[in-house]
Amino acid sequence: MTDMPAAPLRFFATCAKGLEYLLVDELRDLGALDVREALAGVAFEGTLETGYRACLWSRLASRVLLPIHTFDAPDDASLYAAVSAVDWWQHLESDGTLAVDANLFASGLTHARYVEQRVKDAIVDQFRARQGERPSVDTMQPDVRINLSVRRDKATLSIDLSGDSLHRRGWRVEQVAAPLKETLACAVLLRAGLQQMLADGGVLVDPVCGSGTLLIEAARYAADIAPGLQRDYFGFQRWGGHDPEVWQRLRSEARERAERGVAALTPRFFGFDIDPDAVRVTLRNAESAGVAAALHVETRAVADLAPPPGASAGLVVCNPPYDERLAADATLYRELGAALKRGFAGWHAAVLSADAQLTRALGLSAAKRYTLYNGALKCELLRIDRIEPGRVATHTPQVLSDNAQMVANRLRKNLRTLKSWREREGVTCYRVYDADLPEYAAAIDVYRGAPDADDALDPRGDLWLHVQEYQAPASIPEETARQRLQDLLLAAMQVFELPRDRVAIKTRQRGKGGSKYARSERRGEFLRVREGAATLRVNLFDHLDTGLFLDHRPLRARIAAEARDRRVLNLFCYTGAVSVQAGVGGAATTTSVDLSASYLEWAASNLALNGLGGREHRLVQADVLPWLRAERGEYDLIFCDPPTFSNSARAADFDLQREHVDLIRACMARLSFGGLLLFSNNFRRFRLDPVLGDEFAVVEITPKTIPPDFSRNPRIHGAWEIRAR
Repeated sequence: MTDMPAAPLRFFATCAKGLEYLLVDELRDLGALDVREALAGVAFEGTLETGYRACLWSRLASRVLLPIHTFDAPDDASLYAAVSAVDWWQHLESDGTLAVDANLFASGLTHARYVEQRVKDAIVDQFRARQGERPSVDTMQPDVRINLSVRRDKATLSIDLSGDSLHRRGWRVEQVAAPLKETLACAVLLRAGLQQMLADGGVLVDPVCGSGTLLIEAARYAADIAPGLQRDYFGFQRWGGHDPEVWQRLRSEARERAERGVAALTPRFFGFDIDPDAVRVTLRNAESAGVAAALHVETRAVADLAPPPGASAGLVVCNPPYDERLAADATLYRELGAALKRGFAGWHAAVLSADAQLTRALGLSAAKRYTLYNGALKCELLRIDRIEPGRVATHTPQVLSDNAQMVANRLRKNLRTLKSWREREGVTCYRVYDADLPEYAAAIDVYRGAPDADDALDPRGDLWLHVQEYQAPASIPEETARQRLQDLLLAAMQVFELPRDRVAIKTRQRGKGGSKYARSERRGEFLRVREGAATLRVNLFDHLDTGLFLDHRPLRARIAAEARDRRVLNLFCYTGAVSVQAGVGGAATTTSVDLSASYLEWAASNLALNGLGGREHRLVQADVLPWLRAERGEYDLIFCDPPTFSNSARAADFDLQREHVDLIRACMARLSFGGLLLFSNNFRRFRLDPVLGDEFAVVEITPKTIPPDFSRNPRIHGAWEIRAR
């Protein structure tokens, strides 16, 4: 009697929306059976080896799940009971680690984090009841990652064989802003016709390569390198059902295929970017990915794009900047379309974008359009099967949408309102918009470079914008918030007649842990600006703050006016703007105290820029409150603008509301007879302790310190005069 073959296992591979059809074909090619498309994923059957092969070879899947239990879960009690019914000893050791991910859709269970906790409780309670020992939680690289999906109260409990998102290939060592996920990059390449290009012996060109994702994934595809070959962690490697022999055989086979493929790889992948840092990052990533010899990457603007020498046909594929991520204007797209018409006639092309207005600026006819999703952002991939030569359109101003036009009208109105004040006061850096239209929630600041700035960022002009997005309410869909920010940016660029590279944008991203600012660009470039008699250095791109708090302009002006022959102390000095104003105002001495060496270095450069230095202008790196207690000097004018809180590793934790009484008392102990403390902060819920009014003469001066360009936001800071009684 022969053994009956084992029943096939059911798997589910998740993917980004728009990739399902491609993933169906890929899994079939990998040997999967009964492959069925679903929303944001594909169900399939096979052996355990089939699941391993999907983890190792899928270029499109995000995760590969092995369902182990399906049940009804209308409430917490039924969820806990069903999870407890699974024999977890088959999957996990008592001294192992686990993590739980939950996804809820139209379910009576509404809080994913709570559901994850209850699943974990049911599992560890089973171990504790049986042996007294229980697994621990490791959210990064657990022995077993468990996935719970609940849709309309029907729950599926799965082992996550991938353990971590499969787009993390293991080759990326560095990235620039807003990199394309490797899985989406592969979908773009496949839809663009990469396979046919390789078969025809053509070349691939990416005119805006960023960190090189499209180039590297294309080269690895050509070299037959398994996408997961460089990963050092999969979710099945310490799972109780793991078959190490099967896995090692698959990996050995993949290594052999990669060695043969890399040896046969030819240099046919060309990348260009206007940013030298992006070129450097691409080369580093290509080296890590094992395909550097097949890539040629150089710094080049889109307007200068031309086919590589000797290349007569191939594929141009790119993910040019769009939406708020880099806030591109139509100029880049017009230049790209013009370059393709001029030099790439007969080639194929594919362009991924999320903005129809921008893609229209290409001036190219798409044979096909595919909907893809870059995270939550709906994008469109335009596939041009043959680029036709044609007349290059001359520049025409981009037509704003009705919403963007409304923002533009408000900006023009604000400029008119502020004009006489700016001219009278000589203000060159100011806030021109502060969520005036609530739906367009951002602040826009204008910075005009000093006329004699020999280190200005660009000789084409001296006007720059700094845009800071505010957090949208949770009720506003992310895509709606993105579109509103895009409308605002396009309006601002048109009103000020500025290209994209003159706009610094600080955007918020939603994610676990709440909203946070996206990583800023790293340019390392400074702009000189004028404020009164002072010249100051600002950095618009590298940090959330620019180095100059515009709302404190009146306070700095007052210090400049009152500093002559006085000893001035600037606490939490940041980049030293107050110290500079005191110095140019004729202060006898200035002392600037901050814990940050970087800020003190910036302050030193600001002082030097104004001819201030030596022993009369002292810089002190110290934790302010302990330094005040140890200091024995006297000061005639003290400016103290503390942060709301600080948890620096080099100093004691600081909480403004809790510490401000001690801080002000310490300041007053260093104040000379008849001296003045100007105390300010930006904590909106701050309340000055009444006890200070019993000890000192305290006068709130906030209204007098709010400049006209911040009149819409009178709570931007609070300010007080404090003198000895």
